[in-house]
Amino acid sequence: MTVAQAAAAVPLGSRRWEPDGPTAVVPSDDPTAAEALERATAELLSRQSPDGWWKGDLETNVTMDAEDLLLRQFLGIRTAEHTEATATWIRSQQREDGTWSTFYGGPAELSTTVEAYVALKLAGDDPNAPHMQAAARHVRAAGGIAASRVFTRIWLALFGWWPWDRLPEMPPEIIFLPRWVPLNIYAFGCWARQTIVPLTVVSAHRPVRPAPFDLDELHADPADPYPARPLPPLNGWDGIFERLDLALHVYHRHAVKPLRRVALAQAGRWIVERQEADGCWGGIQPPAVYSLIALHLLGYDLEHPVMRAGLAAFDRFTVHTEDGARWLEACQSPVWDTCLATIALRDAGLPADHPALVSAVDWMLAEEITRPGDWAVQRPRLAPGGWAFEFENDNYPDIDDTAEVVLALQRVAHPDREKLAGAVKRGVEWNLGMQSKNGAWGAFDVDNTSTLPNKLPFCDFGEVVDPPSADVTAHVVEMLAETGRADDRATRRGVDWLLKNQEADGSWFGRWGTNYIYGTGSVLPALVAAGLPTGHPAIRRAVSWLEDRQNPDGGWGEDMRSYEDPEHWSGRGDSTASQTAWALMALLSAGEGPDGARSESVERGVQWLCHTQLPSGSWDEPQFTGTGFPWDFSINYHLYRLVFPVTALGRYLHGSPLTGGRK
Repeated sequence: MTVAQAAAAVPLGSRRWEPDGPTAVVPSDDPTAAEALERATAELLSRQSPDGWWKGDLETNVTMDAEDLLLRQFLGIRTAEHTEATATWIRSQQREDGTWSTFYGGPAELSTTVEAYVALKLAGDDPNAPHMQAAARHVRAAGGIAASRVFTRIWLALFGWWPWDRLPEMPPEIIFLPRWVPLNIYAFGCWARQTIVPLTVVSAHRPVRPAPFDLDELHADPADPYPARPLPPLNGWDGIFERLDLALHVYHRHAVKPLRRVALAQAGRWIVERQEADGCWGGIQPPAVYSLIALHLLGYDLEHPVMRAGLAAFDRFTVHTEDGARWLEACQSPVWDTCLATIALRDAGLPADHPALVSAVDWMLAEEITRPGDWAVQRPRLAPGGWAFEFENDNYPDIDDTAEVVLALQRVAHPDREKLAGAVKRGVEWNLGMQSKNGAWGAFDVDNTSTLPNKLPFCDFGEVVDPPSADVTAHVVEMLAETGRADDRATRRGVDWLLKNQEADGSWFGRWGTNYIYGTGSVLPALVAAGLPTGHPAIRRAVSWLEDRQNPDGGWGEDMRSYEDPEHWSGRGDSTASQTAWALMALLSAGEGPDGARSESVERGVQWLCHTQLPSGSWDEPQFTGTGFPWDFSINYHLYRLVFPVTALGRYLHGSPLTGGRK
């Protein structure tokens, strides 16, 4: 069946948010929803790799690019070509006030601005140039380098721009702590432990490369560039950990040398053992850059296979623009994008045996991870079976991807049914085994809920633990329900947790997507799939919340600032294609729209998608609607603007997967 036949076969910065844009779209029976779906489906199909996968660019912020130049400077491999292409990108992202932010339209961010400024100075930009002076003025006004986050000051310490003894200490001997001791490496989330272990090596060595220039202009007071911070009172964790840090600094000066050598050697082995087949670590930038620095300090030369593979991985993470700029993806999302695209295309009406879907399933089946990873520290008897987010990340399959991949596999008529059924069974059983004791699911680990790691002076940037979240739990509950386990005790415990964790206004917090719209858009389909009637009070409260948050133009949007200021920003922001789609998916699952009573909100949302679609079939979405760390690290998944509208329009036209509308 062609796309046309499939479509024809169906019945027709930092202010408090205020809505912008045109007046409300008048609800209409305009049949352009089918045309919009056809164009979007064709565009999505055109983006599939010949190998069966989809991958959109994963855009974050310019710290990735600045740190790439600093890494190359540290290792002595920075080239003029890399430098200028990277600097071109960094300049293009500078705000009018001379600063940089961490997401589109966001406020100035001090640490990002410091790192971007240093990178441009490395590239030869004149500190007296207007764009550099504006950045430096902001840095000084915001407290200077001394007010930047720890990770920024670590990068500066590598070149003597900040003293090592004025940074929090994290000794490599932490590698020896058994699992039952608080603050052992497995008390941290997987992304944090992969970063902390190499940083303990760096912290132990305290290297300083010759600085090519000074940074006096970035100190609030050049006469006192490293101002002392008063110790917090001892009656709280901050005061306790600050004093522990002072003790660790003393230990650094008097460390037992044989013990330190063994700790460094063990940390080095731990790092090397976790390098993936593509040369990266965990498929993400922070562990990769710090692992390369750590191994280099441990004696690995640049020609060592481990180092060569690690550096080569950055080339695969590089995006080149038409104007000659280059920027780095912090991560790549092929498994996530492929399972979402597969689900979307089935929702769009493609037959279950369509060649594109079979090809996608072939690729996903080959990506199954069937060996234990770090998750087995907590679940040593659990049989492996799951999927990671990236091309290569066998150490860290994740619960969210596994749930969505299983949902995708279930919906495709693959010729090798036995192979598919085996992968589904292993994925389901692995996810069941990764349920936390409170009945919910985190992203990578079980019961990774300690509050202590977040209180360490070292950990002042982003989440460093992986507690259960509503969006991940919802995806697992939906997967369990669609594989015939709606009445299982594990599923009911997940449902109970979701109901207990609904916000007072009817929404759910979104850990991995922005934010309450994503959480609510994930939870409602799951609750209905698990058997809650659409009239359930929790569902009706969520529907009312979504209707209340709809913009005058008919779409939905939510700014990243909802993580910091939910009172003003929860469910508020300029309309985006992905967030409008999430809201529609939630409303449709709750019985609003064609499958139930006619809904004005659904009709207006669909019309917004139809009227804002680009001629290519996709949508324009510069806004960041993905989340790495709430508020601290935001993501623009470039495929979200296409894949989720395809899902929403497909369910609007064909019926949701819960109504039997799909054939």
